[in-house]
Amino acid sequence: MLSKSISFGIHGIDARIIEVEVDIIRGLPGFTIVGLPDSTIRESRERIRSAIENSGFEFPPRNFVVNLAPAGFKKQGATYDLPVAMSILHATGQAGIDPAAIPMVGELSLDGRVKPVRGVISMTIAIYRGGYRSVIVPYENRHEAAAIREIEVFPVKTLAETLSVLRGEFGPFRDGRECDDPHAGPDFSDVRGQETAKRAIEIAAAGHHNILLYGSPGSGKTMLAKRIPSILPPLGKEQAIETTMIHSVGGELKSGGGLITHPPFRSPHHTSSDVALAGGGTFPTVGEVSLSHNGVLFLDEFVEFKNNVIQALRQPLEDYEITVSRALGTFRFPADFMLVAASNPCRCGYLFDGEIPCVCPPHQVRSHFQKIAGPILDRIDIEVLVGRVPHRDLLEVHSCEKSAAILERVKTARERQKNRFDESATRYNSRMTPGEIRDHCRLDADAEAVLEAAVMRTALTARSFFKILKTARTIADLAGGGTIRKNHILEALSYKNLQRNYDV
Repeated sequence: MLSKSISFGIHGIDARIIEVEVDIIRGLPGFTIVGLPDSTIRESRERIRSAIENSGFEFPPRNFVVNLAPAGFKKQGATYDLPVAMSILHATGQAGIDPAAIPMVGELSLDGRVKPVRGVISMTIAIYRGGYRSVIVPYENRHEAAAIREIEVFPVKTLAETLSVLRGEFGPFRDGRECDDPHAGPDFSDVRGQETAKRAIEIAAAGHHNILLYGSPGSGKTMLAKRIPSILPPLGKEQAIETTMIHSVGGELKSGGGLITHPPFRSPHHTSSDVALAGGGTFPTVGEVSLSHNGVLFLDEFVEFKNNVIQALRQPLEDYEITVSRALGTFRFPADFMLVAASNPCRCGYLFDGEIPCVCPPHQVRSHFQKIAGPILDRIDIEVLVGRVPHRDLLEVHSCEKSAAILERVKTARERQKNRFDESATRYNSRMTPGEIRDHCRLDADAEAVLEAAVMRTALTARSFFKILKTARTIADLAGGGTIRKNHILEALSYKNLQRNYDV
């Protein structure tokens, strides 16, 4: 008897509907799976056999053939355990209802329990687009699937419970919760001094600008960077769904977690490979640049990253996505993140320190600067020197501004950007196109004169010129919006100072 059920396969961060067909044919007892399965799927034969028998059903000695269609799409993972098992039960007359009625996903343990799988929210979206309105998922994935309100979610813990759902003995689960607390984590009130750096970070957060923090060891670069999530507004519904899809496919979603509503913060170690950072592999999956989509990618000890890893940042910083080409096909992963890089200015770290002299020879300083500036500096909007804080300031007892106060200003500036780009795909000032820069970066006469003088005196590239305008636009938004003025341009210019500091 031929039986069919519906499941899903992951391609990039999206899901495709897969038909799971099971037939019993003539021949010696066997269990064959066709349709480009990977080794995990081929090994599922023993898992499924044990799960069926340990759930109180029979696995008769017949010749089973399982086809995963379409056959030309490479299948991977343990997602298909549950639909294959249900199709076998139907084909052998042990299930009184057609398993194709409700799409399903899940990995089976030997005792018949249904274990969580990756990419459930992507699968739920694929269900909706495919015309289905219900899905069976592992119990641990219930909140993730329920984030798509238009779909009825039936969470199951065991193989036997899945059969009960198909018979209509259980109702749908209707709860979609958030999986993170946007108010948890370190606060800017912990930071003493560093007013210039905190102002630069506020501007970067308001306009989603890339920022480089450089200065002596122990000056507070990492401390500042780790507090950036506390001043970022929560994600919108579409951004939250897209971010959750990426983290689910990457296996980074918390167990039992739901929709991610706060911008992610990723901080890979400087020994990370280019594949770990950009994504890829034999079966391409997301890397750190995609996991930080709609959030922050923090690269501490920036110059310690390998050169090929730094080079891998070029495409996502320019195109806001990463493209991975393999024999299996071309995969595009979203990668629209705010880059926060931190680095010592030289090998010893004290090049711009006012107390400790630098001991690096000139050729070593130049080499260090090229590692920072060469591939990436033009793509960074804000460069700020983080100086050493005097010890007496560290011991002061007066309270510093809390993240909540900074967050309110950032939200106000973001709201101005939202209204400005209401009819455009652009969301932030840092993502403005040349045409939008001409329309929205209007300068008064004094600002034009200052910018023209700066261009004549410095070797600004066209990319740096536009980034100064974008930064000035954000500074003006924080000040109340309207025309960009002289003080806005001067402040934006002060944040493109790395080259000038090294020249001095």
